[in-house]
Amino acid sequence: MAVGEYDGAIKLLVNAHKEQHRFALAAPLGDLLALSVLAHVGRDGAPASAQEDPRPVLLVPVPSRAAVVRRRGHDPLLRITQRAASRLRGLGVRAFARRLLRSVRVAEDQSRLGAAERVRNLAGSMSCAAGPAARLVGQDARTAPLVVVVDDVITTGATVREAQRALETRGIAVAGIAVVAATRRTLARPVDHSHGG
Repeated sequence: MAVGEYDGAIKLLVNAHKEQHRFALAAPLGDLLALSVLAHVGRDGAPASAQEDPRPVLLVPVPSRAAVVRRRGHDPLLRITQRAASRLRGLGVRAFARRLLRSVRVAEDQSRLGAAERVRNLAGSMSCAAGPAARLVGQDARTAPLVVVVDDVITTGATVREAQRALETRGIAVAGIAVVAATRRTLARPVDHSHGG
């Protein structure tokens, strides 16, 4: 689920927060991400609706490479994800954010790659730590959290599919993928999550 197209005001917000250190923009971006999560898990935001499915919601951000975080001086997606979890809790949804994924291989810059090239470029680039995964998988299915992979922007879906693969390799079922914005191409051709992609 995406709140809107990666264009106009949303594009300006995402880029200003990510590249220009406008940290205050994490609040509106996190609120938009929370809306995307709510739509995906079938909750309308009213506290009473949280009773439909009492399980908590675990937001797992796509990992940023350490070198990129150092260059930017902050982790924009983690900041947005934490705000989204806070916003969801304010709406009566038990939500929390955890960095379960990490980059294990440096992929080349994706900006000039097509969809198929992005998939090949990212294959095997993420992993999920065994300890946190085991704790999640070991929980009772009735109380285990709904796991939602989150990102700021989805272009071809290759990055979030790799994140999903890394989690599912450890036995963590992904309930959905939520982003702030999607490019027009992705809006025209939604990602099919039924077969991992």
